[in-house]
Amino acid sequence: MRFTHTHRKGFWLGFIDFFTAGLFFLFYMPLGGLQAELEAVLGHPVRPYWQAYLLGVPTLFIYPLVWMARISEELKAKAVSLGVPGPHTSWRHMFWWNMAGCLTFGPMIATHRFFKTLNGIEQKLNEAGA
Repeated sequence: MRFTHTHRKGFWLGFIDFFTAGLFFLFYMPLGGLQAELEAVLGHPVRPYWQAYLLGVPTLFIYPLVWMARISEELKAKAVSLGVPGPHTSWRHMFWWNMAGCLTFGPMIATHRFFKTLNGIEQKLNEAGA
């Protein structure tokens, strides 16, 4: 799979998502191709974001945060195995920037690093011809 979206601006995607209470990614994940890209990069099916979002309603949106933190940890492992230069996203980075920094720019910082890691992985896979 050739990855064409290797320059996503994570800070702005996080900014939009934060101010739409997560609704932005309900559309961006399937329509923007992010769901398919994550599955191709990670090598296994990923729970659709809309399911994580719905499970977040009764859990005060802790479930989508943990869901994204798990994906972040898998991306970190993939980046390290491919030799992508860091800093990388991680479970801890995603979770704590979203929790402790929720009144400031924390979610945007977490999303920025997530997409920086994903962009690096996709660029490396494009170079390798995978």
